[in-house]
Amino acid sequence: MRLAHARTADGDVPVVHRDGQWFDLRPLHAAVTPAVLAPDALAAIRTADLPAVDDPAEFAPPLTGIGKILCIGLNYTDHAEETGATPPAEPILFMKAPDTVVGAGDDVLIPRTSVKTDYEVELAIVIGSTARYLDSEEDAVKHIAGYAISNDVSERTFQIERGGQWDKGKNCETFNPFGPWIATSDDVADPQDLELRLWVNGDLRQNGNTKNQIFGVAHVVRYLSQFMTLYPGDVINTGTPAGVAMGRADGAFLRDGDVVEIEITGLGRQRQTFRQA
Repeated sequence: MRLAHARTADGDVPVVHRDGQWFDLRPLHAAVTPAVLAPDALAAIRTADLPAVDDPAEFAPPLTGIGKILCIGLNYTDHAEETGATPPAEPILFMKAPDTVVGAGDDVLIPRTSVKTDYEVELAIVIGSTARYLDSEEDAVKHIAGYAISNDVSERTFQIERGGQWDKGKNCETFNPFGPWIATSDDVADPQDLELRLWVNGDLRQNGNTKNQIFGVAHVVRYLSQFMTLYPGDVINTGTPAGVAMGRADGAFLRDGDVVEIEITGLGRQRQTFRQA
């Protein structure tokens, strides 16, 4: 099952895809909010009699009311290698503000002083129930409502060369395209075997698989729950495979007018045009 917001002339409409068809979710919910991600709410959506709608032509972000966006750095063996970093002994954590989120097809703004704006295709975990101090990875997966695509856009000069926290290079306006939809956990057979691809102007830059994560999905959720409470609507970006501009000999950072396209197995496709702010 897929949850999304269709962008229409009358505003963003919550929709659900099941049994090969999109349906209007408004008889049950005015929007896809964290409350919709609860197990009992998802169960009701699966069986509800809802009006069918045409396939959406454009998607807004698939979740409103995101609590926090937690991000795992250097979480693929090949990405750590290309950046010259030692694979971490524990997950590296940084955060993005929810106001960085835009839709899968929205423009992304290159900051005015940026010279190293970079792309990162990532599998995003969406939390569906409150989790704290989880005992096992088996318990962790029970708290995952679903998965989506995130583009963890980064400005490398801000992130690395300007001192302090990574957050400076991660929280620029529009720096987290998200969606087009959230696929519920039962719709993703194995989150540790999903292909991730990213193109810049038609050139394939990233071509990886989540099986190469250093810390898998369940491990990340259990680990984070030891330090903070995870709430419904929290999003976890789980890292990116090799091929980012920072790891290329030619740099090839993003410039005004560049088009980035992204896909992950079963989670749809993104397409952003990068524009100078």
